[in-house]
Amino acid sequence: MAASTTLTVNYTRIQTLTSYFQHCRSKRWINQKTVNRRSPFCQSLKRHAATVVSGTGLAQQIHKEVQSDTAKLVAQGNRRPHLSVILVGDDHATASLLGMSSSTIFRPSSVSQEEMLELIDKFNRDRSISGLLVQLPLPEHFSERAICNAVAPEKDVDGFHIVNIGKLCLDQRCMVPATAAAVWEIIRRTGIETVGKNVLVVGRSKNVGMPIAMLLHSDRNHERPGGDATVVMAHRCTPLPRLKELASLADIVIAAAGVPHLITADILKEGAAVIDVGINRMQDPVTGKLCLVGDVDFEAVKEKAGFISPVPGGVGPMAVAMVMKNTVTAAKNAPTY
Repeated sequence: MAASTTLTVNYTRIQTLTSYFQHCRSKRWINQKTVNRRSPFCQSLKRHAATVVSGTGLAQQIHKEVQSDTAKLVAQGNRRPHLSVILVGDDHATASLLGMSSSTIFRPSSVSQEEMLELIDKFNRDRSISGLLVQLPLPEHFSERAICNAVAPEKDVDGFHIVNIGKLCLDQRCMVPATAAAVWEIIRRTGIETVGKNVLVVGRSKNVGMPIAMLLHSDRNHERPGGDATVVMAHRCTPLPRLKELASLADIVIAAAGVPHLITADILKEGAAVIDVGINRMQDPVTGKLCLVGDVDFEAVKEKAGFISPVPGGVGPMAVAMVMKNTVTAAKNAPTY
């Protein structure tokens, strides 16, 4: 059954994101004016630790934009943007929405694919719903591709429908997958130059690695502007010596392989920008408690990189913010009949 709220929606695909908003603050966050005064790749004679990019701080910028856009839509007589989230199973975290309504629909792990498809079809036809998100991963008896393709492309705020992925690859306007959009916004808002730069994307998933590569390599003058970078992708079958070779040439490294501490300081180019997408649960050797770590050896890498995003508090809160931004976009583009 559905549980409605004005400001809160459960969202579990990116685990523990509530704690990102409430508790995670990196040591430093980007001052936009400072970033614009110097190139991220120009290093002083005296080496300093990397600038730690706070996804929490940048997400707050997007929150304000979402609030402003929502207020304008409502003031113009439009419906308030509404996000519906379908959660299957029992492991639920919470993220907050800003100024938009939401509904959360819970289904047990035993729910059939046919029932899910019927529910999605119902929400597709509901004009009061701007955006629709289905929690991933789903239980094993589901075809995730069938579920993602069942969501109407114009309501697909996760950006996983085959139409949105196709448009992304053709540099057309579309719902960009939230995590990929988060990485793009981090790079854009911190002033990290991409044009003509070498980028290494470590990870080839269709939901994260591939969309990030598409965004960064495509033409900045196209309908959906890209980064005009030279992009290389590595993955689990890339031999370690080859990974080291590629990383040593990269101005920007995007780590999205799901392998804890895969990216180490010794393989990186001095002053590279490092964006850590990985979210891995590991046991703290001192406390014995589970903690979140990224794909990057943060403490060592920050002494060599020019920019670095932390885990937690980096890409995670930005990904949630991009879901909100996509929901407002869906509301703006919704037919008015």
